[in-house]
Amino acid sequence: MHERMKFVVEASLRSGLGMAELCRLFGVSRKTGYKWLARYQREGAVGLRERTSAPGSSPQRIEPPIAERIVQLRRQHPTWGPRKLLEVLSKREPRDDWPAASTAGDLLRRRGLVNPRKRKRRASPSSQPFAEILAPNDTWCVDFKGQFRVGTRPCYPLTVSDAFSRFLLGCDGMDRIDGDLVRRSMERIFREYGLPRRMRSDNGPPFASVGRGGLSKLSVWWIRLGILPERIQPGEPQQNGRHERMHRTLKEDVPRLHSLRAQQGAFETFRRTYNEERPHESLGMRTPSGVYQASTRPFPSYLPEIEYPDGYELRRVRSNGEMKWRSRLVFVSGALAGEIVGLRPEDDGLWTVTFGPVELGHMDDRVRYAGLVRPRWGQDVLPRSPV
Repeated sequence: MHERMKFVVEASLRSGLGMAELCRLFGVSRKTGYKWLARYQREGAVGLRERTSAPGSSPQRIEPPIAERIVQLRRQHPTWGPRKLLEVLSKREPRDDWPAASTAGDLLRRRGLVNPRKRKRRASPSSQPFAEILAPNDTWCVDFKGQFRVGTRPCYPLTVSDAFSRFLLGCDGMDRIDGDLVRRSMERIFREYGLPRRMRSDNGPPFASVGRGGLSKLSVWWIRLGILPERIQPGEPQQNGRHERMHRTLKEDVPRLHSLRAQQGAFETFRRTYNEERPHESLGMRTPSGVYQASTRPFPSYLPEIEYPDGYELRRVRSNGEMKWRSRLVFVSGALAGEIVGLRPEDDGLWTVTFGPVELGHMDDRVRYAGLVRPRWGQDVLPRSPV
């Protein structure tokens, strides 16, 4: 302030120094020198005080009422990011002054509502060689979301979702992993939403087994309903990445309660919010319920038999998993007890044994006492896409 007053006095006295030389003497630019003189002439000595460099208005500033709405909704849904929060708020209150997502994110950080997540290196998700997912009910995903204690009892949440729309079809807390319990849960879902074309799961029970074709009682039932099982490769959960991402949200949003009944109520509340309120970025910020449509394939009133093309030999598998062929008993699979398998003739004396779309193995009539051997590619696998 003192130096500026000296500069103004020297300039006013016109001591014979030009503006350029005077500015060099005080170490300022001519633009600054003229600015000081103009302020002094307009405001007097007060005009020479230091001024803030903050802008008079900021496009990043959020009006307090709007900021409070964002913060309040965030506290109701602690796992929702700024894009989801703004999408929901803009639908509730259409207006032009909602801030950008980055500005809302800065607000949440200032309020201490963001917990930085340590970034992990992840393998790139793979959808191959699975069939493409082009519409609702092309593929459903099923899995158990870990295990935790509810009071004194274990809880295994069984989750089923539509891979296209991310719609969560079911979330049932079970006290054990049991094929019959899973079947009853899925029957209820099938009656409400119809049948998918494919069902994607991991390789564990009750979805799969170590038997031929990896078939379990549950996957045999799916095939009878016209649903093709798809199994991810062992140790590759990213192949079911859409479902795994939902599991992370489920873990973050659902509290652990004191009983299975109360826990199931929390699951249903989560499912309703996840399907109807929470926008999904991969869906263009639409909700899963805004994209999903029920299947046009209803759950049948009776379980149809597998149909095989002309030329197949048909055999019914006995209760011990064996079938009779050429006056001898050949073990097929315990999971196929009571089911009809088809034998497709290949080269002279060779047969391929199938259950619906699944190849179980091969037999060679030219070898005495020969049984069922592994498929030609060396492992029991399901087809990765429809044939």
